[in-house]
Order: sequence, then C-alpha cells, then structure tokens
Amino acid sequence: MLVINEPIRVDFSTGELAGEGVEEVCRTLGQLEGLFRDKEAWGVMNAAQLVYRVQMFRPVAEGVVGGLFWGTTFVEPGLVGDEYFMTKGHFHVLRNRSEYYVTTGGEGALILMDEGRRTRFELMRPGSVHYIPSSHAHRVANTGSSVLSFLACWPSDAGHDYESVLEHGFSARLRRVDGSPFLVEEP
Repeated sequence: MLVINEPIRVDFSTGELAGEGVEEVCRTLGQLEGLFRDKEAWGVMNAAQLVYRVQMFRPVAEGVVGGLFWGTTFVEPGLVGDEYFMTKGHFHVLRNRSEYYVTTGGEGALILMDEGRRTRFELMRPGSVHYIPSSHAHRVANTGSSVLSFLACWPSDAGHDYESVLEHGFSARLRRVDGSPFLVEEP
C-alpha cells in the first residue's frame, strides 16, 4: 500500500504555517521582563500585549545531528519607550551552528552580536535573505507599522541560549531616534 504524507504548507504572502505538527509559542510583554531598557515604560504597559509569536515545524527531536527545523516568527509593531518590539534574542548552545531568515512581510532589523560583543544590524524587508553566522547572538526588532514576519531554518541540534543574552544583554540597542532606527551602544 502506498502511503502519502501531507507536508506542512507555507503561505508565502503571510508566512503562516499550516499542517500536522505545527506548534505555536506566543510571547507577551509580561513574559519579557528585563528585555527592554525602559523599565518604567514597560511597567505601565498591558502585560497581556502580544509582542511576538513563533510557529515551528520540528520533524525530528531536538538535538538530532543533521536534522533541520523550520519556523515563522511574527513580531508586532510597537515601542517600549523608544525601543522597538523585539524577540528575546539568543546564541545557539552549539556556537558553531548558523541559521537563515527570509523576510515575508513588514519592516524590521536583524540585530547580530558576535562573541566579542560587536553589534550590527541588517534591514529586513519582504524578500530579504539573512545569513546568521555561527557564534552570533541574534534578535529581530519590528521597525515598521505592520506585523513583521520572517521564515527561519536552523539545525535541530543548535539549541537556544537565551540566558546569556538575558544576563549580559546586547552591547547596543536598536532605538527609535528622530523617527528612525538607530543602534545605540549600551554603557
């Protein structure tokens, strides 16, 4: 008997994933304590406000060498003080693992920091392809007025080291200065 498996599907106009095995994780402002610079502004905002959500397809177990995961992240537009809504950011646990992002909608910035704490950013626009080198922490900020969406593909054994970023932060923050995104070094 021939068995036909239905693959997951990507709506390239929105980035939405559909199909059996697609998981979703949502992050609200209340779950992102310590992420934003302006703690006073963060403290008076609605803790239930969605900041971003991630859809993932993980066809193999985490940690499998040679496997790949696929996902889409959707970052809402917004500011906490003068800092754009953004993802938590992470290094890979296995520092020698890289990743790809492909922007499907909206406008934003991919913020990259190497292990020497040198930080830079790349503009994200529909159709832009971003290679995230190994040993680089990375996060994404929405600098536009609509939802920013991007596809991602990463090794299933890469792991996520959020703790290093939460404890030490990035060496610079993407902030809105005179209406435009500007990378401002942290003291």
